[in-house]
Amino acid sequence: MDAMRLDLERTLAYHGAPALAGIKPADMIAWGSPEVCGSPFFLRYCRQLARRGIQLRVLRAGCPRCLLLVYRPDRLERQLADPAVRALLKWEGYPVEQGLEAMLEALSRRLAGEEFPHEVGLFLGYPPEDVVGFCLHQGRDYKLSGCWKVYSDVERARRCFRRYSLCRDALCRRLRTGQALAQVFRVA
Repeated sequence: MDAMRLDLERTLAYHGAPALAGIKPADMIAWGSPEVCGSPFFLRYCRQLARRGIQLRVLRAGCPRCLLLVYRPDRLERQLADPAVRALLKWEGYPVEQGLEAMLEALSRRLAGEEFPHEVGLFLGYPPEDVVGFCLHQGRDYKLSGCWKVYSDVERARRCFRRYSLCRDALCRRLRTGQALAQVFRVA
């Protein structure tokens, strides 16, 4: 179990540090098999993070890995309440009037479909204009590529990418010293 916890924590730190730290509404990561993501270990770990205000949700239990969303509910709710984000999600058929849980259920259903729902970027905090740009240009003709493909404000995106990178590096460094995520993110 300790090796599994270490693998999960390293994956979360590397791919989900900004969401764990609350500077990004959510991050999506691929980790673990469907069996592992339904195991008592994983469920205990999710409860431990929840006590620290962090949610870890299985969006898709596919093979060979599960697709997980790591997020702080209050931060994600603020992101989804942004009028531009809300309008785009409503346009895509999301139940914006029904709250966070209904929205996450809808996202999970879409991820199980045949086509990847590019509006997932709205959940991850990407600027709405970049999500629209990606869809309109089919992923081409972007101005900058980093955490996402940028079609609008390049300088804002560069600052954001840098902030996320510094956050990831700091969290990974703390894990390398032997700290667990539960130690890093204490309940206030």
